[in-house]
Amino acid sequence: MMKRLLAASLLGAMGLIVAGGCQSGGGSSSTASGGDSGKKIKIGVSVPAADHGWTAGVIWWAKEAMALHPDIEWQFQTADTPQTQISQIETMMAGGLDGLVVLATESAPLTPIAEKVHERGIYLVNVDRGFLKPVADVFIEGDNKAFGRKSAEFMVSKLGGQGKIIVLEGIPSTVNTDRVNAANAVFKANPGIQVLDSQSGMWNRQKAFEVTQALLVKHPQVDAIWASDDDMALGAEQALKEAGRSNVWILGGAGMKDIVKRVMDRDPLYPADITYPPSMIATGIQIAASTLRGGNREKAAPFMPKHMMIDVELITPENAKDYYFEKSIF
Repeated sequence: MMKRLLAASLLGAMGLIVAGGCQSGGGSSSTASGGDSGKKIKIGVSVPAADHGWTAGVIWWAKEAMALHPDIEWQFQTADTPQTQISQIETMMAGGLDGLVVLATESAPLTPIAEKVHERGIYLVNVDRGFLKPVADVFIEGDNKAFGRKSAEFMVSKLGGQGKIIVLEGIPSTVNTDRVNAANAVFKANPGIQVLDSQSGMWNRQKAFEVTQALLVKHPQVDAIWASDDDMALGAEQALKEAGRSNVWILGGAGMKDIVKRVMDRDPLYPADITYPPSMIATGIQIAASTLRGGNREKAAPFMPKHMMIDVELITPENAKDYYFEKSIF
């Protein structure tokens, strides 16, 4: 259902592209023009490197969306650190850009360069990990507060209101802050839930394995792990196996097909999951293309959304078939 809703939003954005590409005389432009000059539109896309499954999905969806518009000059870069991403964006800006779509490696260090992009008048679409200042023309994100709240509520219910848990946090960003704060609010409202430790696994399988391994040594009794990410869940699973701990279950997140399949098959280690589609990057790319096409930015911008929030849904054995896509890259 989530992916069908996202597909509908993409189709809507594509409709705007078609409308923006039409000329008043009934003909259509064969190239994406920035206006009367006939100059091709140049849009940069900057995303994190594929250091885990979700970002690999982001890259795949970005390439799919860009391929729909061969008449736009795309500048596509991936970065493994904030410093690299900042440098890449600076290079893109030096070469001239009409628009920029950014999924930040981290929120805080990318905010100053985002401000510079905004000051240059470059159309800026921010996806997922928000900047710390409202400098983007459009911000697209999943509902991370609902992600944290819904997953925590499930954990509390599954534990019967009593249990000792470990929390694995992600990369420092607005995404992580919203998820963790919302989850902690639920845990604090249930005094029978004891959060033994909360440490960052950086949304990385190996890092989560190492962190969980250390925490399992530190805490002899753990009932469940709130992993907040499916890659980190798999790292935590490896740590549990190596420690011989078979009485602990995990709640990840993002809807990785391998995890959804295990939820569907009623694997006791994964009683549930929660959606968070990497295809949101494609929505950002479509919006940038539609707004800039035909030199219609000033006309289109007033009715484009400033903030788009994508719903998240709890995946259980009862509805997992609706979220399992065997051919999905993620």
